[in-house]
Amino acid sequence: MLLKGKICVVLGASRGIGAATAQAFGKAGAVVVLAARDEAALAKVAESIRTAGGEALAVPTDARDERQVAKLIERTVATFGRLDAAFNNAGSGHQPAPLAQLSAQDFDEAIGVNLRGTLLAMKHEIPPMLAQRKGAIVNMSSTAGLQGVRGMSAYCATKHAVIGATRSAALDYAAQGIRINAVAPGPILTDRIAALPAERREPIARAVPLGRIGEVEDVASAVVWLCSDAAAFVTGAVLPVDGGRLAGA
Repeated sequence: MLLKGKICVVLGASRGIGAATAQAFGKAGAVVVLAARDEAALAKVAESIRTAGGEALAVPTDARDERQVAKLIERTVATFGRLDAAFNNAGSGHQPAPLAQLSAQDFDEAIGVNLRGTLLAMKHEIPPMLAQRKGAIVNMSSTAGLQGVRGMSAYCATKHAVIGATRSAALDYAAQGIRINAVAPGPILTDRIAALPAERREPIARAVPLGRIGEVEDVASAVVWLCSDAAAFVTGAVLPVDGGRLAGA
């Protein structure tokens, strides 16, 4: 019960790592406010948290729209009185291709969701945390935010930028008791990798020193820890959750 009684927001909570983290927050004793664009999927995740004995509120939100992000945080504070932690996980990728073959729309989507969405979320999450002089924010980056990946220029650029924003904001607000960190997952068994045939998943697993593709729960556990008081002296950090892939980079 690392987060017992804490009020936690999860953006991008409708599926994958976001849904797993929202459920892990609930199991850790938090009240969970879930946000994503897919209202139906969001409602299912919220119901799964309630079925497990937790408390959850679903607020459909487009992370690219500042008004919606502001209303999400306003509703959280109005309903529960404060905001203790947030996981900014809303994200978008693109089909792998060399940079010159990517479209301007690919650039705009990656920047709008991955970077602008993260910046907007922090902008509105920080003020209520300042009022209580305590809070924890975790941003979603990637091992692609720490190294280049062939065919993923726009995605990599935004994930590198998320790390820069995380470190700078951590310095801005450390003295006011707000901790801001990032996680950098490697290959994780989300819908995209799970849809691959076994012969294509096998080389991905072989490239991981621990010998397997990560589970969404592996990332969720790291986020729960970073949001908890167990990580009270950790800020401005980027935590790889990659089975050791970056250790030899």
